[in-house]
Parts: sequence; C-alpha cells; structure tokens
Amino acid sequence: MPPAKPSRTAFVCQQCGFDSPKWLGRCPQCQGFSTFVEERVAPALKGRDGVAREPRVAIPLDEVPPSAEERVPTGIGELDRVLGGGIVPGSLVLLGGDPGIGKSSLLMQASARVRDRGPVLYVSGEESAAQVKMRARRFGIDGSGILLLAETDVGTVIEQIRRARPVLTVVDSIQTMSSETVGSAAGGVSQLRECAARLLEVAKGENVPVFLIGHVTKEGAVAGPRVLEHIVDAVLYLEGERFHSFRILRATKNRFGSTDEVGVFEMGESGLDEVADPSGVFLEERGRGVPGSVVVPTLEGTRPLLVEVQALVTPTSFGLPRRTANGADLQRVLLLLAVLQKRAGLSLGQHDVYVNLVGGLRVREPATDLALAVAMASALRDRAADPRAVFLGEIGLGGEVRRVQRLPARLREAERLGFERAIVPAASARDANGAALEVVPVKDLKEAVLRSGIVER
Repeated sequence: MPPAKPSRTAFVCQQCGFDSPKWLGRCPQCQGFSTFVEERVAPALKGRDGVAREPRVAIPLDEVPPSAEERVPTGIGELDRVLGGGIVPGSLVLLGGDPGIGKSSLLMQASARVRDRGPVLYVSGEESAAQVKMRARRFGIDGSGILLLAETDVGTVIEQIRRARPVLTVVDSIQTMSSETVGSAAGGVSQLRECAARLLEVAKGENVPVFLIGHVTKEGAVAGPRVLEHIVDAVLYLEGERFHSFRILRATKNRFGSTDEVGVFEMGESGLDEVADPSGVFLEERGRGVPGSVVVPTLEGTRPLLVEVQALVTPTSFGLPRRTANGADLQRVLLLLAVLQKRAGLSLGQHDVYVNLVGGLRVREPATDLALAVAMASALRDRAADPRAVFLGEIGLGGEVRRVQRLPARLREAERLGFERAIVPAASARDANGAALEVVPVKDLKEAVLRSGIVER
C-alpha cells in the first residue's frame, strides 16, 4: 500500500467556495473582500469513504429499469406537489428556511407518513434523542418505524444508512455534519462540500433518498457556498413570517419536476397542517367596504391565490414621509407612488404610506401593481373600492397597464370565491373570453382608478 499523502493547507472563500493556494485580499470569483479562511484539507480516500466498489458499466438509455422512475409519496399532498409527485429514490434534497419556521417539523411528519413502507432514519446533529422524542410526542407521533441517530460524524451516518437501508433519511442539519478527512470545523466550506458529496454518493449508490436541512443567512440564502445547492438534486425553501401561522414551501431547483409549484401550510399545535383552500383562508377575515382594501389574484407557481392588499395613507407629522411595505417590494411601492402622482394626479408626497399583504405572504409578482396602486388611491381618498371586484395588471412608468399571464386561471379562482368583476389590462381582456364574471378592461392607471368603483361609504 502506498504511503498516505500528507494533508495540505488551502485558503477557501467563505462566500463562494473558491479554493486558492495562497491568501488573497479579494476573491477573484465573487469579488468579496477578506473572505478567505485557511483550512487544512486532508486527501480524500479512494471512493471518498474507502469502500471498494466495482466500476459501473454504461447501459443504453432505453434499458434503464422502470423502477428508476417510481416515486414514493410522502402522504403530505402539499409537499408532494412541490417535489413533483413524491420522493425520487436516490435523490438528495436540501430544505432551507429561517430558524423556527418548521423545517424539522415538516420532515418529522413526512417520516411518520413514509414509515409504513420501511424504516426511516432520522439523524439529529443539533438535538439530543430525548429532545427529538419530545417533539415527536407533541405531534402525536409514536416511535415505531423511525430510527433515531444523534450523530455529527458523516462517516457514522453513512455506515448506518448502509446497514439499515431506510426508505428515507433525514439529516438535521447539514451544517452540523463533519468528516474526518477535513480538518476545518463543522459548517465550513470544505466540510459542507465534503459531507454533501459523500451523502450524495451513498444516496445514489444505495438508492436511498436523503433530505438535508440547511440553515439560512439573514439574506435568506442557504448558509455556506453555492456549491452545496449545485450538488443536491432539489432545493426547497420554507418561507413565512415566524409570528404568522402560514408557511409557503417553494422549490428553487428540482431535477425531477417543475419549480413552479408551491405548497401552503398552517402551523398548529400538532405541526404543519395542509391548507387545501389557501385563497379562502386568506380572505376569511376580510372586511368589506374598508378604504385601502383590495383583492388581487396572484399566481404562486401554477396555483392562483387570492390575496388581500391593505394600504393606509395618513398625513405625515414629520418633514420626510414614511413608506413601509410588509410582504410587497418596497422599491416597487415607491415606483407606484411616483406613477400615481405623475400619471393619475394623486399626490402622496406629504403622506405616510403603509402597505401590507394579509397572512404574512411575500409577493413579488408584477401583476399585483394595479392592486397596490388602487389600494393606495382608495386609502388616500378614504373611499372604499368595489368589494366585489379583483384588480390585476402590471403598471409601466408611463402609467400604462400591461398584460398578465394565465388570466383565465386567476379569474376562475376569483369567480369560485364569489367575486363578480375583474379590472384587467385591455391587452389581456381577449384572454378572458368565456369568464362568468364581468371583465372591465383598462388601458392606463388613471382609467383604472376611475373604473375601480371608489365611492363614498
């Protein structure tokens, strides 16, 4: 046996994972300053984990067995929707989200639904076995069929996966895992890259799906280098305000399905509950005839959701008016305020403006522009918009109302919830042929404000 190669020292960028033999003041890849950290990197063993394997042989594409396309349903419809129909055997999935948002709860509930098909391995690197058991008991989940391993060494985890051959493995979290072949601390760039690569190898080799729970930074991205997202097969994000009950599950990468689908959950005492009718839930407490309240049929992936947009406009008490947006893009709100003043003749320069999307949702779709503008105009005039109408359309800097995508699906959702009118862009009106509700086409923002039905209460 040849002598082992000595470990080497490398300087690794903590933002993008760029590897350099010497320290650099500025990363040539991500342009970050003072981001390099010295790490000792031991040579990787043959096959990463030292296990000898027979070399794989290429086969024709049409001879791939049909079992490779089978999916394992999790029993949670909203999660299956985002995954593309279920869990693909041998896949590596990364689930990210803010602390306390419900990542561990969601995968614990999925483990309880999947255990009927075989054993489930739940690896906890942050909590003790007793703490995990307490959480499972709070959700009404007994321990049968779920193997619990409190471990942070990735080699031990891989050995347990090969021994138990589970139908699902959950690693909570990837930032706590470490490999003995890397000398840096857990959570570093080299450790994340090495641990994710070794788990990917065992997932593909043993045909076992592995879910990784990942922490996020204050900007909302998964902590660690982007290479972690490149290694995995799917990247899911669980979003929502921590003090609101609703959670949105999105996919930003999915090699086995679409990234357009979203799942909606509600946090309860027994964990995350699926929301079958999110539009009805978001509008159930909506007040009718309230100035500044407007409903928009937004599109989350392929699912239309009706969201209430609220605006409050009051005279400012200071020289500089305040602008606050919760759930909407503040820069977009400021743009709409300028268009309202220039193109519609509504001056809000001496008023504080507060915008809120009910339910803790974050919507960045340009089709909500018209609803935001009408809500602010309604609040300024202290007159309620037509409570039977929905508003949607993108607004340009010239004040024109531009067309939106998938208008028929949005109108069907509005019609299902009892709305009777829809203020839509004139260019999209022809797409609404056959709609049961009244379609009111508008060409610009000024016409939309006039046709919005703003009347005295």
